[in-house]
Amino acid sequence: MTRFPENRILIMIMNGRKRFPTFGHAGALLLLWGMLVSASAYGGATAYDSLALDKPVDVTYLQKHLRKGTPRLVLTPELETRLRDKLETDSVVKNMYRAIRLSAGKILTQPLLERIMTGRRLLSVSREMLYRMNILGMVYRMEEDPAVLTRIDEELNAVCSFADWNPSHYLDVAEMALAVALAVDWTGHALPDQTVALAKTALIEKGILPGFQGNNWWVKANNNWNQVCNGGMIAASIAIAETDPELAAKTIARALDGIPNALNAYGPDGVYPEGSTYWSYGTGFSVLTASMLESAFGNDFGLAAYPAFMKSADFRLLSTAPSGYYYNFFDCGDRREVNGDLILAWFAAKTGNPIYYETDRFLQDPGEMEKLSRHAGAGLVWLAEFEKKEEKALPMAWKGRGVNPVIFFRSDPADASAYYLGAKGGRASSNHGNMDAGSFVFELDGVRWVIDPGNQAYHAIEKTGFDLWSSCQDCPRWTLLTKNNFGHSTLTVNNELHRADGFAELTRFEDGPQPRAEFDLTPVFGNTLDHAERHFLKNDDASLLIEDKIEINKSTKLVTWQLITKAEVTIQENKALLSQDGKKLEVENLSHPDVRFEVISLDPPPLELDRKIRNLKRLEIRFPAERLQGGSGTIRVRLQRGR
Repeated sequence: MTRFPENRILIMIMNGRKRFPTFGHAGALLLLWGMLVSASAYGGATAYDSLALDKPVDVTYLQKHLRKGTPRLVLTPELETRLRDKLETDSVVKNMYRAIRLSAGKILTQPLLERIMTGRRLLSVSREMLYRMNILGMVYRMEEDPAVLTRIDEELNAVCSFADWNPSHYLDVAEMALAVALAVDWTGHALPDQTVALAKTALIEKGILPGFQGNNWWVKANNNWNQVCNGGMIAASIAIAETDPELAAKTIARALDGIPNALNAYGPDGVYPEGSTYWSYGTGFSVLTASMLESAFGNDFGLAAYPAFMKSADFRLLSTAPSGYYYNFFDCGDRREVNGDLILAWFAAKTGNPIYYETDRFLQDPGEMEKLSRHAGAGLVWLAEFEKKEEKALPMAWKGRGVNPVIFFRSDPADASAYYLGAKGGRASSNHGNMDAGSFVFELDGVRWVIDPGNQAYHAIEKTGFDLWSSCQDCPRWTLLTKNNFGHSTLTVNNELHRADGFAELTRFEDGPQPRAEFDLTPVFGNTLDHAERHFLKNDDASLLIEDKIEINKSTKLVTWQLITKAEVTIQENKALLSQDGKKLEVENLSHPDVRFEVISLDPPPLELDRKIRNLKRLEIRFPAERLQGGSGTIRVRLQRGR
């Protein structure tokens, strides 16, 4: 059993080059940052002081170390030779290239992109451009098809002639800059000189320079904006390095200084705080950044060696349940796509571990695949780099501490009755956060019995004038069912909202045949009670025990135990029988058998703006304060396969 101590901060001052000579100064400091984070226990506060990175990339470094000639973004001549060989010998690489070739044919029939905003964003246009350049650029590298080159030329002229790339929402700029940089790098040698000149001018004037103006908070942010924006600016800088070496060097150095703020958020165990789909977004750009730095400079400055970052591949795999649904906390999507995960393929290439290489999914009929990733061209390079080494399986019980602690209990996912629990602590005011501390999802027998209501489309809410993004205690965000505690399987006290700034820490974790985890929920309830801790215990592969230990005070009036489900519910004395897809699950009130369950329909939901989920309901047990005095202050509820 592991109990995590209070935070202690160790500040180490050393010469990075002497300690880690093979990684360079910046790489050494990245590794040192990782050591500090991994060595620290995590609570509600940051566990270390700010550690600035050295910036080895100046004009002299750039001129000495930058690869001469192209391609040098993800691809190099050596990697391209390897890729061509794999296209002849490797069934996965061959099949994925077939899918890319099929996608290229579809792109050629579509109209050129226009500067069409969706609300405050140009992001959908930027992402489509990145998709098109990955697909068309890779096909041109492999086949030198003149029709494909002509279309790349037309696409570049179109987007580089936009008035701007929407710098007020800098993600739009970053994705567009990466798209244009890749196109120039992969095909610029064959494009008209005026197109290359236009593209490089646009990369400077519409891409890099706006990032030095206004509120460029994203440079040192601790979330996906850092990863995406710094990655896009590194790509743009490498593409224009010969045109303006001083600007390129300054931009890359600034990015290297800022990137650890995002990498820190993975620590110490690899949880991506914003959830699995945002893992794909933020981590996708970080692996692209590492890949581009390595191909351009022969050095990724320690990114791939960052310990918690590499561990996050396990978090990604564990976040997908046997049903194919994610543990979709915060603003995560509901379900993974059917295509193979190309971001995980980078981790496979780096580690040689085949669990990250989704062979069966990559070998699907290309005609039956969903739309390919906008990183598909780069992903093909990573697929070609994979060489199988030792397989290291995922654990059956896993803890992820940090700023948004998460635990998983599971059984063999190949078993038709596979068991899956995902549960979390954390803080609602985190980026993309919800009031969901103590909440969980649960699957058994192929059915998701306990759900998270998931994410909602941002623009559909924003266009009404609703303030979706502020996270103060009284902010509108918390009126939405997907965001507040009334829509999650947790505890609620006095029918009040959780404290937005209260941090629920993972305080105990035990693996083994009967794994157990404990979260301290006390801070999320403010002064409405004295103490609350939630325990999850996997008794066996057919049951889950949830214990809530409550210490009330004079402010405590009512404690509500909640479970969110889409199943049909039948109340039976101290039990609730859930039925779904021909299966059954019993939810039994063990501690207070005389207190009956109640069912609250959430279909339709409370607000017009709320996400509408068919058959959504809240199963709850309401405990007046007097029922939680003395020895009855523990609520014990068991979920088990129905008979």
